[in-house]
Amino acid sequence: MVSVAQSLAEAALDIEREIEIKAPIEKAFQALLDTMGPKNETPDGVSMQMVIEPYPGGRWYRDLGNNSGHLWGHVQVIKPPTLIEITGSMFMSYAAISHIQYKLTEDSPSRTRLALHHTAVGLINPEHREGVKTGWNFMLERMRANAEG
Repeated sequence: MVSVAQSLAEAALDIEREIEIKAPIEKAFQALLDTMGPKNETPDGVSMQMVIEPYPGGRWYRDLGNNSGHLWGHVQVIKPPTLIEITGSMFMSYAAISHIQYKLTEDSPSRTRLALHHTAVGLINPEHREGVKTGWNFMLERMRANAEG
């Protein structure tokens, strides 16, 4: 018999990451939006064809052209240049829902801290549970490179 605690642990995902960016907060926020959108790439440099509409209710989606694609979520909160929150299924095309929070804090005029918090609940695929950790690390490093470059 599976206990309730085991079932809840299997149904939840909770990831927290934090990076320091050597750039002003406004530049870091723009790099975040760019990396979520047109500069979103796979590790081998292939465009993910992502679009972010940076306003409340705006979509974050993969545009594959010809009226096809994948809705990852909607902008729930946006307060440039310090906060953006997304809710939606993300890359999970099954019964799951995510909340992602990117919070930027200015440490100095030329340094910004970016904190990511991704929580999800649902029937989370074990491959996604492991792969999302690597994916977020890669995406955060891309954000840093885009801001500092």
